[in-house]
Amino acid sequence: MSSLTFGQKKFTPTPPEKGSFPLDHDGQCKRTMLKYMICLRNTNSDSSKCRQEAKEYLACRMDNNLMAKEDWSKLGFKEEEVKQEN
Repeated sequence: MSSLTFGQKKFTPTPPEKGSFPLDHDGQCKRTMLKYMICLRNTNSDSSKCRQEAKEYLACRMDNNLMAKEDWSKLGFKEEEVKQEN
C-alpha cells in the first residue's frame, strides 16, 4: 500500500466546451496547419500575429467537416470581420 493514494482528490475529467472533433487523418488541412505552425515559430509563438493563418486553418476544418461550422465572431475573429466590411 502506498500512503500517497490516501487523501488525494479523485480526478474528474470534464469534456471540452465545443465537444470532440475528428482528427485530420487524411491530411486535408495539413498545408494550412503547417502554415500556421511556421508562423508561430517565426513570431516566437505570438498567435496574435498569425490570426490570418489561424482563420485559414479553421476555415479548412469547417469546409472539410472536421469541425462544426461556427460563426467567426464566436471563434474570436469579430474585429477582423468589422475591418473587412469597411
